Parts: sequence; C-alpha cells; structure tokens
Amino acid sequence: MTADSNAKRMTVIVTKGTLDWAYPPFILATTAAALEVEVSMFFTFYGLQLLKKDLGHLQVSTLGNPAMEMPLAGMHLKMPNMVSALPGVDAACTTMMKNLIRKKGVPSIPELREAAIEADVTLMGCQMTMDLFEWTPADMIDGVEVGGAATYMERALKADINLFI
Repeated sequence: MTADSNAKRMTVIVTKGTLDWAYPPFILATTAAALEVEVSMFFTFYGLQLLKKDLGHLQVSTLGNPAMEMPLAGMHLKMPNMVSALPGVDAACTTMMKNLIRKKGVPSIPELREAAIEADVTLMGCQMTMDLFEWTPADMIDGVEVGGAATYMERALKADINLFI
C-alpha cells in the first residue's frame, strides 16, 4: 500500500470461528487487498480461533442455520435445525462441506489466511479474548498483532469501510 492520502482502508471484525463463517471475512479481506485497499482484520471471541496455528478444529455448525443447503446427488438437501441435535451431524456436514470445497476448487481457510498474509492484511488478535481463553501469542500463527478494542477503533475511525462478520 502506498502512502497516498487517497488510499482506501477497510476493517473487518471477525467474531465467528466455524468453517462456514471463516470464508466471508477472508474472501472480502483478500479481495479488498488485491484492489489496493489497506485491510485490518480484528479477530475476537470465537473468531480468534481462526488465527490459531492448528485449524483442525474448524467445523460447520448446522445449529441456527436454516438456510443451509448441501448439494447431494443432484438435489439440495436442506438441514432443519432439529437435525443439529443428533450426534455426528456437524461432523458429517463438515466432511460434506470440505469435500465440496475441494471438488469445486475453492481455496481452504489456511490458503486464504496465507493469501491475506501475503497481501499485507493486518491480522490482529484481541488481547482481552486471548486473556479470557488463556491463549498466548505462541498459540497463534506468526505475524499476528495483538491489540484491544482501542487499537481496533483507532483503525476503524480512519477506515472507509467497516465490516462486522
């Protein structure tokens, strides 16, 4: 990003740590960065999970997601909320989603996260959340800045676009 005073800025607050909720913030951030927008992502509460070194825990959550449809055998299988109570449903849906992601050639979350880093997107972990969940910078990937709400607000007040995801 140049020091041009006309440079566009964007902040994204990332609050969700599930596989399906991880895509929107990373796709929007990397797209904006490709368009020469200066991007800061602030990961707080469950969104902070997305900055941990190990992303093996990422799952789809069917609970509270009545719009969820999965393509299956040429149809679209709807997922009623009641099904979420059955053991193994989230794991099965996660497997289906990961298979669909691979089949369609969609980048994985680790790939999108790496693309964000390569595009100089600022990845900021919420200090309060880290303290709350007893995580340290050693639990996070390299290059994560740690800051609080005041640090986020300083950037948000200068941004042209602020997103809450």
